[in-house]
Amino acid sequence: MPWKLVLGVCILLPVVMGFVMYACKNKIEPRINRWACVTVFIEAALVWWAVLCCPGDTYTLFSLTEGITLVLRFDGLGRFFAGLIATLWPLTTIYAFGYMAHQPRKGMFYAFFVMSFGVTAGVAMAGNLLTMYVFYELLTLSTLPLVMHEMDTKAVRAGRIYLVMCVGGAAFGFAAMVFFQTTGCSLEFILGGNLSEFTAGKHVTVFMFILGFFGFGVKTAVFPLYFWLISASVAPTPVTALLHAVAVVKAGAFGVIRLIYYVCGTQLLSGTWGQYVVLAAALVTMLFGSSMAVKETHFKRRVAYCTVSNLSYILMGAAMMSPVGMAAAIMHILCHAVSKILAFFCVGAVLETTHLQYIADMEGMGRKMPVTFATYTVAALSLTGIPPLCGFFSKWNLLTAMVEAGNAAGLIAAAVLIICAFLSAIYMLSVMVRAFFMPGKNTGAGIIEADKRMLVPMVIIAVGVILIGIFASDFMTLANNIATGLI
Repeated sequence: MPWKLVLGVCILLPVVMGFVMYACKNKIEPRINRWACVTVFIEAALVWWAVLCCPGDTYTLFSLTEGITLVLRFDGLGRFFAGLIATLWPLTTIYAFGYMAHQPRKGMFYAFFVMSFGVTAGVAMAGNLLTMYVFYELLTLSTLPLVMHEMDTKAVRAGRIYLVMCVGGAAFGFAAMVFFQTTGCSLEFILGGNLSEFTAGKHVTVFMFILGFFGFGVKTAVFPLYFWLISASVAPTPVTALLHAVAVVKAGAFGVIRLIYYVCGTQLLSGTWGQYVVLAAALVTMLFGSSMAVKETHFKRRVAYCTVSNLSYILMGAAMMSPVGMAAAIMHILCHAVSKILAFFCVGAVLETTHLQYIADMEGMGRKMPVTFATYTVAALSLTGIPPLCGFFSKWNLLTAMVEAGNAAGLIAAAVLIICAFLSAIYMLSVMVRAFFMPGKNTGAGIIEADKRMLVPMVIIAVGVILIGIFASDFMTLANNIATGLI
């Protein structure tokens, strides 16, 4: 089987189709849903086929020089991330059909929406740091038109912030990559890292690691580089859901895990000041995001601040520099992705159907939009960490990793995690209480349930959140096998 060709098609098919859809957007806009649907579902099937069947060989795309080579390779972490995006992207596409039904510029929207799928697949399939960096930058460019879709003042401003933050921040990652390359380190992803061959001083190496952390950490909205994510919430909700749950932010978390465990290695970093710097950044971001979410009164921005906090749960687990911490971080990538995309789908259903935007407006809405707010409740309980939903088990494993660290940093991290879980209950469940248990003023006959094309993905993902919780031990076994190199 020519797997190099299959992996290449997984990346190029949606990118090429996206360009075709954009070039022909005026002619095919009446049939744009069909074009997008066919492309996305074929791409998802190809990616899943590669995830399940592709061997772990290295496939060279092309070489500029002996040391500068773009390669593709599927290891356990890459398969995990690719499977996640191949599952959630088709569901988001169906949701977008309902959400974008009355929106302008659908041709441009679906062109870049489809294109971003292929670029994100490239991030997952990257076999070395250079290849991942290239697709990481392309992901910023392919999602920028989606952030600016509305083309009003707020959207243009959000696009500028997004471009400057993500491209500028990625320059830190580029500097770290060049440093590693020029000082004798292989950029190939190898579990355990490559720094045993390093000739540079340890303190310089740790400093460059921190630069790389914040470079890739821009997309995870680590403090103080978080505000692009809040401003980007002006984008249409299908875009916001992908940015906050699947594509951009998870690509950032994926990049940080790659940098720590597959490039630098925990043997060099564990116990250094670099570990404590990145752990402190994660903990500060967790507390900041949770605190801002509690005080935020805008429904969508509140869920966005929840993302800021929860992404640093992943960074906190990764910063433990242990297989247990890595496995817990991987588990939270999964659980946060399904829970957060569900939460944003529910927010989008409310905003698009009722045009109400603030938390106070949600009073009594649960009786008018029961499916929407029932699925929101599932997402809120999961993000809060209530058993038996999946969010409980990811937080439990994170807490276990903190305690097993057996040092003051681990105990401080555990305390911060517990505080943030308490704050999550306040800012997520208060919306549910308003929707179901307060009389409200927006319960007139004009308020109806959302479009079925939006409801169906919401219900499917809500069931997924429950099932992942029920079978959490199996998913945790998968995460442990990835962290220990068995997969």
